[in-house]
Amino acid sequence: MLNLFHRFPVATGNPIHRTRDYVIAAFTFFCVGVSLVIDAHGTLLLQNVLGVIAWIFLIGLLRGENREIRMQVVIAVAFATAGEHFASIYMGGYTYRLENVPLYVPPGHGMVYLTAVALARSGFFLQHARKIATFVVIACGLWSAWGISGLPEHGDQVGAILYVVFLIYLFKGRSPMVYLAAFFITTWLELIGTAAGTWQWATLEPIFELTQGNPPSGVSAWYCLVDAVAIGGAPVCLKALSRTNGLVKWFKSSINLKVILSKK
Repeated sequence: MLNLFHRFPVATGNPIHRTRDYVIAAFTFFCVGVSLVIDAHGTLLLQNVLGVIAWIFLIGLLRGENREIRMQVVIAVAFATAGEHFASIYMGGYTYRLENVPLYVPPGHGMVYLTAVALARSGFFLQHARKIATFVVIACGLWSAWGISGLPEHGDQVGAILYVVFLIYLFKGRSPMVYLAAFFITTWLELIGTAAGTWQWATLEPIFELTQGNPPSGVSAWYCLVDAVAIGGAPVCLKALSRTNGLVKWFKSSINLKVILSKK
């Protein structure tokens, strides 16, 4: 069992507990709960207002982060938004109450990703990583097993498959602590969102018509995909941005030099 969790840190010494990390997590958990319950009975106008507020909150939270984390959030928002339109609007894997993608969803994905990062680097998670990972594997595993046991009225074959994918992220992915932390915030938002009726997962997933829970038990795997793309894509985008800035500076200096020479 210990070898299975060797990629998670062992509790040693006194980890640094940054207040900022816990504030980000608590704030996002609170905002997710409130906004999803409010939207369950709100109008399109209210959704848009929530969206504007969410963007303001996300920008405010990012002020204390470095360039790499900011770029990761940007990528997470872009990739997740595209995924929402594909999986919900086009494929019909799940459907929002007003059959749209609410305006608060893109910045919400940014806040959710930032929360996973904040929890992953927090002193509490670093100190108890292996215990937390054990709990998550067992809890999500029992949830998935229940979904395919034949006991519930409706099965959850998709959830069981996603659970296996989630395990691959945990034990083979490049950022296991982020994926571990993502389980908590994503499970929280999925349980509240579906319970409130803000969105609903299709009874059968649209491609292979496998049974699907509301939400699927291993739904965190989808969010881990967003996390993986953000973490892997940030260095590439920052490098490309740096080269672009270098070319712009070179171009401006070349123009200034030509202006100076022409005056002579």
